[in-house]
Amino acid sequence: MRTSNVSYLIKKGVSSVWKNFIMSFASFSILLVSLLQVSMTVLILMNVNIIMGNIEDTNEITIYIKDGVSEAQRIKIQGILENNDNLTDVKYISKEQGLENFKENMGEYSELLSYLDENPIPETFLVRVKDLSKIKLSVTAISSIDGIEQVKAPYDFAGALINIRNTFTVIIIAVLVTLIVVSVVVVSNTIRTSVFSRRTEISIMKYVGATDSFIKLPFFVEGTFIGILSGAAAWGLTWFIYDSVFSLFTDNLTLWEMFGFFDLIPFDSISTFVLLINCAAGAILGAVGTVISTGKYLKV
Repeated sequence: MRTSNVSYLIKKGVSSVWKNFIMSFASFSILLVSLLQVSMTVLILMNVNIIMGNIEDTNEITIYIKDGVSEAQRIKIQGILENNDNLTDVKYISKEQGLENFKENMGEYSELLSYLDENPIPETFLVRVKDLSKIKLSVTAISSIDGIEQVKAPYDFAGALINIRNTFTVIIIAVLVTLIVVSVVVVSNTIRTSVFSRRTEISIMKYVGATDSFIKLPFFVEGTFIGILSGAAAWGLTWFIYDSVFSLFTDNLTLWEMFGFFDLIPFDSISTFVLLINCAAGAILGAVGTVISTGKYLKV
């Protein structure tokens, strides 16, 4: 196909958007809503993963050392813990420091501890687990270390957190797939209505020898153009809505930190990426919908 023909067909496709304004606006609105929902869903998923990670970071395993363990053995245990790939933030608490912490927790009743003949608090290590799904393997590995008396881990908390994350991920993926399928179907049906109104024109072009690609290109350009406009509009709305919600968590950060709502993603840092993805997704959905719609009327 010659360059002049391609240029003509592209201009014809763009001009068709305005000539068929009602149908074009319907496609634009449907794509806008779909892309907005997809964008917000993806951003929610990204931030939920961060929140879950923040909650995981508060999850600690307490390791009690046997009485009578030498300083050299204690240092060896600490080295083994620090070299474990699934453990982080290894913190040693001596018997003395452990007793002081216990007194602080008892508050006004801490004086009762002054009657003890010896310090009953064992030496301990506090560690965090990077991957909660491997918490049992980590506890088993720690328990096998010579000099370890007992290991306490929040199995119930870890299991609940893993279940919440897995369930939420499955729901989000299902929502995304549903939105994409619905978008393609609705957009293709909307464009099919526009194509139907010009079926006579398509038939005449087909009879005079126009190729399928020559007939399809204006509709393809029309669908792509509407998709790009929808993507840009969805990006602007996503920015406005996301920033409004984001400010709720950042304005009262101290309150929300208790629930892991910190280090959330600011939209400024990903705005360009979201714009490109939205426009590309809109263009693809619009183009695919057009191709699906025009195929039926090319069979003359």
